[in-house]
Amino acid sequence: MKKHNFYAGPSILSEYTIKNTAAAVENFAGMGLSLLEISHRSKEFIAVNDEARALIKELLDVPAGYEVVFMGGGASMQFCMVPYNLLNKKASYLDTGTWSSKAIKEAKLFGEVEVVASSKDKNYTYIPKDYTIADDADYFHITTNNTIYGTETRKDPDVKQRLVADMSSDIFSRPVDVSKYDIIYAGAQKNLAPAGVTLAIVRVDALGHVDRPIPTMLNYKTHIDKDSMFNTPPVLPIYAALQTLKWYKEQGGVAAMEKKDMENAAILYDEIDRNKLFKGTVVAEDRSIMNVCFVMNDEYKELEDAFGKFAAAAGMVGIKGHRSVGGFRASLYNAMPKSSVEALVACMKDFEKQH
Repeated sequence: MKKHNFYAGPSILSEYTIKNTAAAVENFAGMGLSLLEISHRSKEFIAVNDEARALIKELLDVPAGYEVVFMGGGASMQFCMVPYNLLNKKASYLDTGTWSSKAIKEAKLFGEVEVVASSKDKNYTYIPKDYTIADDADYFHITTNNTIYGTETRKDPDVKQRLVADMSSDIFSRPVDVSKYDIIYAGAQKNLAPAGVTLAIVRVDALGHVDRPIPTMLNYKTHIDKDSMFNTPPVLPIYAALQTLKWYKEQGGVAAMEKKDMENAAILYDEIDRNKLFKGTVVAEDRSIMNVCFVMNDEYKELEDAFGKFAAAAGMVGIKGHRSVGGFRASLYNAMPKSSVEALVACMKDFEKQH
């Protein structure tokens, strides 16, 4: 039976990425050695590292004055790296979910943190719109997509402060005006690669303005100056990332990904809105196209476990919602084929017919 992978992360990767990475595990770049055992200083891997960073610049149209770096630690490490490098006195944050809350907690270790708005009052089911950012804020931090609650901001804010974005779960799903941002960061395990590498796009002149000493590994300049090779990088995830980036380019770039993602999300949201058994959890205007959250309608609440088992028997994997939301979550990242979305919709319709 075909499995349909809706895991929230680590998550679905393109067949192109999986096949090419598996082949390199057997024999990397014709070296007669596995990707798992080659030196990160070999000319063959340096070429991979350089090409991957260059392709990120190409696909996201990164302007001059920015550098792309690969690091370890996940987006969670960025929660402290950003304030370590940018926060002198005060930073402003928009609280839209679990991950922004964690970023806020870390930033408070480095200075004053102003939460300009929060949607916690309604269990993060919307993105706050009306707020004021302090003129003297060193930067303003947003989380563009909220994997747990299923909300998303799909436009680049216009702010006069430095702008930082956690794009872990929706990077490469739309064109981005990188020039509006000072740091964009993303864990790889949604739209790029297996877990283990973190991407950051850094405006170079945003660095060097804080008074504190910064530990070497937590200083963006370290990784920029050493071309992401200051210490041993995560070789396999970077190789896999390169394959994904090549696949994106082959498919028509991020604009083509956005078109496909919007179509996939519309298919599923339309069924959620039509089906008597289900309802969405997020206000319509803020619905994520990456993470679709839904629950049973109140009068069918007792069918939740039954639908979970029914869907699993039909080959649906990873649709159980996060415990803080309950219900179901289908993650529709860039590698998600339309056929899998249609299979989930068919499953929902079949279950409805039985009730």
